[in-house]
Amino acid sequence: MADNAPALKPRVLVLYGGQSSEHSVSCVTAAGVLGAIDTDAFDVVAVGITATGQWTRPVIDPRTHAFGADELPRVLPTESTVQLHSGAAGSSERSAELLEVHPDGSSTAMGQVDVVFPLLHGPFGEDGTLQGLLELAGLPYVGAGVLSSAMAMDKHYMKIAFAAAGLHVGPWVTITDRQWSQDPAAALERVRALELPVFVKPSRAGSSMGITRVDAFDQLEEAIAAARKHDPKVIVEQGIDGREIECGVLGSHAGSPARASLLGEIVVHDGSQEHQFYDFNAKYTDATAADLSCPAELPDDVSDEIRRQAVIAFESLGAEGISRADFFYTGAGEVVINEVNTMPGFTPISMYPQMWKATGIDYPELIAELISLALERPAGLR
Repeated sequence: MADNAPALKPRVLVLYGGQSSEHSVSCVTAAGVLGAIDTDAFDVVAVGITATGQWTRPVIDPRTHAFGADELPRVLPTESTVQLHSGAAGSSERSAELLEVHPDGSSTAMGQVDVVFPLLHGPFGEDGTLQGLLELAGLPYVGAGVLSSAMAMDKHYMKIAFAAAGLHVGPWVTITDRQWSQDPAAALERVRALELPVFVKPSRAGSSMGITRVDAFDQLEEAIAAARKHDPKVIVEQGIDGREIECGVLGSHAGSPARASLLGEIVVHDGSQEHQFYDFNAKYTDATAADLSCPAELPDDVSDEIRRQAVIAFESLGAEGISRADFFYTGAGEVVINEVNTMPGFTPISMYPQMWKATGIDYPELIAELISLALERPAGLR
């Protein structure tokens, strides 16, 4: 190559959609990222994953996906399927090829991929399954690895990791599929040891899918049935009376500690009968249901402590690149960690990019930083 030849831009594969109940959230996340990514710095190719798992060229421009239409956005199936082919065995090049395979068996080359931005939420995308595929392909990718993705997706094991790291975790009960099938009465009895209200959740889902607030124990079985539609493993958390505070965490270069953003706060409007907590509609479709403020108005020492704990939570899971940590700050001055999300939403109203913008990193710069962190990360065990 001549000395004055332009450097090749890294080619970024943006994956979105997926097989979880958060399919539509992923589509809108992709719209945000694709609309903001710096195409002067990166060559971008978008591939959608349908609800049945087919990889496709987008039928609908993913940059147009949004909430508020008659139907939630989704990836449409196509006759042809996109496949990812890893490089030659033993090659030092960390790249792979995309092929579009047609019904007649012929294929069309879609070019090389250097790094993947997996904008998938929930099971089969954010839970380590896709990350394992990318590890096998030798491709760098944005976000947490296999184990940390799996732990962060499973609220039970995530809480165990937090407690082991010395963080304050609220009381909870886990009900596995076997426990519920063999002795539901015993499972219900364990839950009754918690104080009302409790929140019944799928253990491995996000975006508040399948969550029910329970104010009387006679509502438990119905709430568990609703959660089990999303996941046979259910977690029941004792309600925490406190302000909902969030913190964005961003990895650092050259082994430096992860960075914590300014804090954000979610306030669901009092007296709302439609939204008793920050549910799916309050998050994504009802702009009047909650206020999102950043930076949160907290004493400096409390803000510093929550930011410190957000980084500890990130490290306790072995996370990489990106996470959003959610906390409760109680009237008694306690900081209680709720959960960590290893691929937080990038929708227009999502807190993660808003918090980093308030901290001094705007949306395009944030995307570029995440891709840069992925590209410098070594392949394999680390």
